[in-house]
Amino acid sequence: MLFELNDALMGLAGGALIGLSAAVFLLANGRIAGISGLVGGLIEKGESTAKVENLLFVAGLIGAPFLMAAAFGPTMIGVTEHVGLLVVSGLLVGIGTRIGGGCTSGHGVCGMSRISPRSIVATVIYLGIGIATASLLRPEILRIIGGNGA
Repeated sequence: MLFELNDALMGLAGGALIGLSAAVFLLANGRIAGISGLVGGLIEKGESTAKVENLLFVAGLIGAPFLMAAAFGPTMIGVTEHVGLLVVSGLLVGIGTRIGGGCTSGHGVCGMSRISPRSIVATVIYLGIGIATASLLRPEILRIIGGNGA
């Protein structure tokens, strides 16, 4: 894989925007921008002014790729066409966020930046397990999604 400066700059810009949005959300609302918590807040019963904020934040997450495509042209992002793998993966992520009491954005971005011991432990665990799982199951995952390992 070759180093592409444009890819690195886009990654840097994306990371900066994620950090900025989390900081602005915390400063403006006094709440953590954990995506699982924001989405969970949308489906919980009861009226809340936070639902509007949650909806706008989630709408921004969904709409941002479309704005990027309009501004810079479409990008080829290959995950998989295997719907079953996507469904199982999504369910496992959802279960993991409930067990871990938060997601990568809540623990990894917001919690780590606040030096939260709970978030540091959670982030180390989910990254470690993710790396181990990907390393051990890579050949099987590539077989399922039809990748070539490059």
